[in-house]
Amino acid sequence: MPQLHLHAEPGDYAPLVLLPGDPNRARTIAERFDGGPGAVREVNTNRGLLGFTGTYGGAPVSVQTTGMGTPSMSIVVEELLRLGATQLIRVGTAGGIAPGLRTGDLVVATSAAPLDGATRTYLHGDGYAPTANFALTHALYHAAHEAGITPWVGQVASVDVFYNPDPDYAQKWRQRGILAFEMEAAALFLLAARAGVQAGCLLTVSDVLSEEVTSEESYLPAERLAAAVDLMIEVALGAARGLQEGGRQPSA
Repeated sequence: MPQLHLHAEPGDYAPLVLLPGDPNRARTIAERFDGGPGAVREVNTNRGLLGFTGTYGGAPVSVQTTGMGTPSMSIVVEELLRLGATQLIRVGTAGGIAPGLRTGDLVVATSAAPLDGATRTYLHGDGYAPTANFALTHALYHAAHEAGITPWVGQVASVDVFYNPDPDYAQKWRQRGILAFEMEAAALFLLAARAGVQAGCLLTVSDVLSEEVTSEESYLPAERLAAAVDLMIEVALGAARGLQEGGRQPSA
């Protein structure tokens, strides 16, 4: 029986799924699969949550749009898990807040402070640190270096509000060691850990937020953002190929 939002059946998705928020990014990733667009199977279009399955380097791989925010991410991940996904890699954007972090930089998230409502709903107020799987994080880190990129590695924060009006918001979380704000990773890490599967997260820094500059003022122009995202996709697909070639089995 098809899932309620992902109109797909078991077997339609590969065990390894890349998770961009943007449907256009999902299509861009799918076009890089073996054989190009003509060799890729479209497995979902419902609600604009585009999903595609193909191969990369001869190994099965899928890409599935998640939309923005942890509520949408949670729905997609819950249904992907029911459909057999075992390795989930978020490929998204983030607002950098750490000193020295610049637009266009790449972040490998090791954990995500759950400042969002969906993750808190799952946790019922319990203290919990949503954390990426080590094997996937290791693969992403080394794939970045193989692509000539030195990534930032550390904790991010998953938030619900993009335009937060609190004047001390970035400063407060910067002082706690947070590298960047994003909107989906906490729920992804929690749901993957609960299901005993792997999850990782790559983020392109699209803007920076400080006491001197706002997100709107620093946001990358479309052409430069697309170029930075292309590099992130290259890293994600390189990690996916490495995981497949290494024959690494999913583990929590």
